[in-house]
Amino acid sequence: MDRPPPEDTARRLVAERFPNARAAWLSGSVVMGSATATSDLDVTVVLPDVAVHRESLEYDGWPVELFVHTVASVWHFVALDLASRRPSMARLVATGVVLVDADGTAADLAAECADTLAAGPAPLSGSELDAMRYGLSDLLDDLDGGGAPEVLGAVAVATWQQAAELLLAVEGRWSGTGKWLVRELAAYDAQSGSAYAVRLQEGLAGAVCGRAEPLRSVATEILDRAGGRLWAGYRADAVL
Repeated sequence: MDRPPPEDTARRLVAERFPNARAAWLSGSVVMGSATATSDLDVTVVLPDVAVHRESLEYDGWPVELFVHTVASVWHFVALDLASRRPSMARLVATGVVLVDADGTAADLAAECADTLAAGPAPLSGSELDAMRYGLSDLLDDLDGGGAPEVLGAVAVATWQQAAELLLAVEGRWSGTGKWLVRELAAYDAQSGSAYAVRLQEGLAGAVCGRAEPLRSVATEILDRAGGRLWAGYRADAVL
């Protein structure tokens, strides 16, 4: 499909729909160089005052995800992302191509979000680490227990995800969901010389086909790095 360049499309869209924008960025796969045929344009816009929202639309033949914010809401979501260890908001701003910078807001926010990304997440608390160890230990028990193929497939996917998240957490790295979780693993591998992204993927593929040992092995290796299995004696008090 013949479409205009993504940056040209994003600039026209912002100029048409948000003429009073203080700042705007184009982010995501089209900027990172990893776009596929179905990639959309991630466009973040900061306005003086607006009902903060996200919106999906098509424009100039492109699928577009709009993230419409104020300065205050950007920082609200950055704070939420810090707690989840998944810095989606900071990434949208810090890694984006600037489309609008009417008053210096884009430059200031991008610099501060870049600092947030560079600082990394807060260290895990003891209770957070225990909860993650317990969750992965429980999944490994389920994987060992066997069962119907469709059940084991679901357990394998959850084991893959929790093992990846635990590794990144104990190494002080940001996490993510979906492809961002894989990207964070790959970035860690590139820096450390490991191959966890590939090993976990191969383990998952094998487990879904009934060969659980490779996934069990790499997940156990990650769990051992975090302090080992934790099940008997684990307690988590409810927060009411």
